[in-house]
Amino acid sequence: MAASEEALMWVEKYRPKTLNEVVGLKDIVESLQAFMKNPKAMPHLMFAGVPGTGKTTLALAIARTLYGDNWRSFTLELNASDERGIDTVRDRIKDFSRYSRSAFGNIPFALIILDECDQMTGPAQTALRRIMEVGSRTSRFILICNQSSKIIEPIQSRCAIFRFSRIERQAMKDHLICIAKKENVTLLPEAADRIVDFSEGDLRHAINALQTASAYKEGYVDEKTVSLVIGEASPMQVQKMIRKALYGDFMEARKTMYDIMGNYGFSGTEIIRQIQREIFKMSDLTPEQKADLSGVIGEYDFRLTEGANSDIQLSALLAQFAKFGKGIEENYATQ
Repeated sequence: MAASEEALMWVEKYRPKTLNEVVGLKDIVESLQAFMKNPKAMPHLMFAGVPGTGKTTLALAIARTLYGDNWRSFTLELNASDERGIDTVRDRIKDFSRYSRSAFGNIPFALIILDECDQMTGPAQTALRRIMEVGSRTSRFILICNQSSKIIEPIQSRCAIFRFSRIERQAMKDHLICIAKKENVTLLPEAADRIVDFSEGDLRHAINALQTASAYKEGYVDEKTVSLVIGEASPMQVQKMIRKALYGDFMEARKTMYDIMGNYGFSGTEIIRQIQREIFKMSDLTPEQKADLSGVIGEYDFRLTEGANSDIQLSALLAQFAKFGKGIEENYATQ
């Protein structure tokens, strides 16, 4: 293996090069492969969805499928969050899109990939709309965004829109196991499950977590190592804190919260996210109780987002849990 390849991050090293190698996006891949059979008829494309689900990977795979090894010569790739002003649209994009590529085989157009285009300014999007219409003879656009609602309607109407959902658990787990085997890493099944749970459908995040964990014990990854890497408290520890609050032991619950924050260096937002995750795993709570507690969690998550003090708000959250638990006991007593 070449030294340059060894130095690559695993996210880049194992990034799919062709459409067939893409993980967990079967329906989208099949639709795009249909376009590849007759590239001249390919419309402008828009890929929308959460991070880490393969949007940029698919765009680059399309470029390689169209142009082969010379794909960089016929592709303009821009990150619209860095170059999002109207000057970029007028200068770089317009200049690149105006020249005909009819001399290149059966592909009479160049490809322009705009990543994070939902960060483009309003005037830039308006200018881009006109370029997409006028330059369609010599160029095709692939627009990549997290939220399609931030893209103006005239641009959306000019594109075939593909919406990317979070990658399925089993597909992610299988891919992580495959990478681990290629890297001679022993990945225990429970450790793989923990990485998948933590990543929440973001495959890029999962691969980075695996690579980091593999460096801790020289190629042996267990659940404890994953917990250290991802900076997440033990689920049992968080559930213990929740139950103490619900059973009315507010002071002990608060003490457990400070232990978790001290040991793992969590922010208030991270604690709240993990509380939300663990509540839905607690089988002794009814769906109605989980719904009520989610409403309480949402209120305090909003307060933290607005800049409130995390210690005070987390304490208040546990106090609300204790109050909620007392209400459960009173309901049982009156039945």
